[in-house]
Amino acid sequence: CSTWLTCVVVEIMRGDDLRSQLHEYAEKVLGEKCRLSFAHQKMAILFPHKYDLNLSPFLKRNSGLTGNVFKYHPPFGFKKHNLTFSELIGLLPKVSLSEELERKPCKRCVILGSGGILRGLGLGPYLNTFDVVIRLNSAPIHGFTQDVGNKTTIRMSYPEGTPKSLHDYDPHMLFVAVMYKGVDFSWLKAMVKKEEVVTSRGTWVLWFWKAVPRKLPIEPEQFRILNPEIIRETAIDLLQLPEPRWKLWRWDQNIPTLGVSAVVLATHLCDEVSLAGFGYNLGEPDTPLHYYENVRMEAMKAQTMHNVETERKFLAGLVEKGVVTDLSGGIHCKFCKSKS
Repeated sequence: CSTWLTCVVVEIMRGDDLRSQLHEYAEKVLGEKCRLSFAHQKMAILFPHKYDLNLSPFLKRNSGLTGNVFKYHPPFGFKKHNLTFSELIGLLPKVSLSEELERKPCKRCVILGSGGILRGLGLGPYLNTFDVVIRLNSAPIHGFTQDVGNKTTIRMSYPEGTPKSLHDYDPHMLFVAVMYKGVDFSWLKAMVKKEEVVTSRGTWVLWFWKAVPRKLPIEPEQFRILNPEIIRETAIDLLQLPEPRWKLWRWDQNIPTLGVSAVVLATHLCDEVSLAGFGYNLGEPDTPLHYYENVRMEAMKAQTMHNVETERKFLAGLVEKGVVTDLSGGIHCKFCKSKS
């Protein structure tokens, strides 16, 4: 382009063309007949003897637990938390999803990441069409509905990541708790029973690395506990990370992100799985990391807990092999037209 104004016009036209391609792709995905047990079966073929077809997504009252659940410490298991877990699970329902969704013969899931790629794509109306919409941590809805929709079936988080704004709670959603440490059990129990959290060692606030909500605007029957086997399967069996080892005050670098764990969860929960808002382009350090704030991509380089490149390759493989669909194209763009 010869001038600054020409460059701006060209970029706008490219953006409009991309949105058009993206919307056509989303309509295509949603317009086709739902394929029963599709993601489940594809995962079993892709990862033989590693992907457990019988793994329960959530831990329910009276559900049978494997020995692995108490083999590892959180988040890979509940070792040394048997009694606390037993007391907590007695407060929760025996079902996974709502009765309405359980009755649906074929379910489509979409997992919504928080990537800055979602800005301006206008995916909101399409996301709202999915049977199950999974949101992660405190990713906001209010003010961003055009791009991220406003339907929430599942909000998946741990105490520090849980939304504090009432705008981010759907009255019918499920809150899926992910247990990373012992005090998380005490917090969840207090949320379910609508009590103040107090640990055996005193003030509970001191045991979290940031402020956590003191109550959630949902009812006890809307809480679920993520089966830690989902995280263990994701890390060890699928990403092939080494078995978890505890170092002083922290885990070794083998905890999968909540996003990739949610994708694996969805393959156990739904017949077809899509994702949107995934993909970190570390080659563009000045682009927004998240759709809801102006933190730049370069901030991702500072984290050491997650193996981002390993996860990107894993997700790209799932998209390329047709196990899941990437609606925003941040992992692998199947709808992008080649530049000519």
